[in-house]
Formats: sequence, structure tokens, C-alpha cells
Amino acid sequence: MTERVLVAGIGNIFLSDDGFGVEVARRLAELDLPDWVRVGDYGTSGMHLAYDLANGVGTAILVDATPRGGTPGTVYVIEPELPAKREPATSDAPLAGGALFDGHGMQPDVVLGVLDMLGAKTGRMLIVGCEPGSAEYGIGLSAPVAAAVDKAVSKVLELIGCDGGDGD
Repeated sequence: MTERVLVAGIGNIFLSDDGFGVEVARRLAELDLPDWVRVGDYGTSGMHLAYDLANGVGTAILVDATPRGGTPGTVYVIEPELPAKREPATSDAPLAGGALFDGHGMQPDVVLGVLDMLGAKTGRMLIVGCEPGSAEYGIGLSAPVAAAVDKAVSKVLELIGCDGGDGD
């Protein structure tokens, strides 16, 4: 594989299971991955993620807590349908409440909107998500979500086509 892959751990570590993506990214960063794979902890920084995606990525794998109504700790792989390119904002159509400039927000539609503003093309996007058990204030994952971290790491390695041990 030669296309660039960005694995982005996202979430808020101060909201218990919302820190799932950050923990998965931390574990992946400890592995010997190929040089065409970049792993990043984006936390809640959607603007940072948008700029990194705009630098040219063939596949983006976003790792995050993903409430879908399942059992806490369930790992999902989702390939969202990306919206068609939007028209640029005009003075008659202000940006929705300044949401694009919220440095503490990680709304995927806003990230994609920033890509449009930058004239960047989004490649394939996948989400490796985990059903959270709690989003209450507090640091640390609940037991079922902590147990799902290794499964998510394995799923990301499978999606990028490597085992994480030899840099191939």
C-alpha cells in the first residue's frame, strides 16, 4: 500500500468513555507502523484534523466513542457517505454561529466544511467507533470500553493491512 493513511483518535478524555479514540491512538502510536501511516491524537481539535486531512490523505480512519444504542464496548466500523462538495460561504450566508472557529469542537460536518473551504478533497473515510457506557465528567474509560481498546487497535491494523509489529 502506498497511499497515505491518517488514523485520528478523537474525543474528550475528561468525559470518561469519550476518551476512547484518544486511548486507541495512544496504543497505536506505540507500534512500529509503516511510514505511510500517521497516527494522531486530535482530542477535540477539529481544526487541526481538517488541516491535516487537507494535506492529502488517501484514507482517514477516525476513532471515537460512537453511541448507536448497542451494548457498551461494542466496536463498530462505519463508512459514512460523504456529502457532496458544498458551495463556499458568502456574506449572505454566514457560517453557522461561528461553529467553524470553535477550537474545542469536533463535529465531523464542520471538519468536512473546513476541508471544502480549503479546497481540499476528502479521500476514503472510515470510523472505528465504540459504544460508550458513560460520558459523565471523569477521567478514565469504563470497564467495557477499556476492554474494547485492544479490539479497536486490531481492527485499525486490519483496515490498514498491517500487524503493527514490523513496519511493513
